Amino acid sequence: MVGISPALTAALGQWLDHERALAGAAANTLKAYQADLLGFLAFMTQHHGGAQGLAPFAQISLGDMRAWMAHERGRGVAARSLARSLSAVKSFYRWLAAREGFEPTAVLSTRAPKFQPKLPRPLSAPAASDMIDRVGLQARDPWVAARDAAVITLLYGCGLRISEALSLTGADAPLPAVLRITGKGDKERIVPVLDVTRDAVSGYQRLCPYELTPTAPLFRAARGGALAPRAVQKVVEQARLQLGLPATATPHALRHSFATHLMAAGGDLRSIQELLGHASLSTTQAYTAVDAAQLMAVYDRAHPKA
Repeated sequence: MVGISPALTAALGQWLDHERALAGAAANTLKAYQADLLGFLAFMTQHHGGAQGLAPFAQISLGDMRAWMAHERGRGVAARSLARSLSAVKSFYRWLAAREGFEPTAVLSTRAPKFQPKLPRPLSAPAASDMIDRVGLQARDPWVAARDAAVITLLYGCGLRISEALSLTGADAPLPAVLRITGKGDKERIVPVLDVTRDAVSGYQRLCPYELTPTAPLFRAARGGALAPRAVQKVVEQARLQLGLPATATPHALRHSFATHLMAAGGDLRSIQELLGHASLSTTQAYTAVDAAQLMAVYDRAHPKA
């Protein structure tokens, strides 16, 4: 970006390489980090009146940080997004301080803006079942209908992300009793596969008009190419409208539903964390709040004075 010193630009590139190689950050995460840091560096460059090298950058004060955060809020950045950007800035600054030998306290002590965490919005068990059934009735071609139902069954039955389901190849079919999934940051996890999920994929496999070779995508588009995530989103959107479900009924909501229903059935947090591939247990703990909120809603409806 114009105005940012070559030294800072090079340092940012090296930090991103570090996050990719050692921290295992996913491509989308690195892209977000880069955008956040470029915006921060551009602001500091203008705030201090011109391109500066590493030495002046090491002198950033708490007042400078507050000015940046005020600028971001002033241009409409939400508190949640600003907190994410601040987290990226702190990570970069911590790494840079260790490399260059300066004191990073002013930046690291900056408080993130407060915001209300968004709870996952799962479907109820009946709604998830209805979604699978409805998706399997939408397409005219039987093999396409079977494909759509198989993908949605995978999302709900195994708690997969769309990208993970669509990364499966012909070598994965018929599905084994357990799947080895490579998720965000190239982290591998083992996911058990229910019989109903295996049956759905096998049904699609029998009807698919294309040869499902070991190295080719398992789920195919109408013309034989790889099925795109947007196609899955569109299928779910159509089913959602037909079933009268809220806009939060997305493909990713089926993953939330998988976790929430496991939690309600007595699953422990550590096991659910491993099944979902969450790097942090705190991410999985959001489902505890969902389960508690649903329990209170039932209690409120059932209470004699409600």
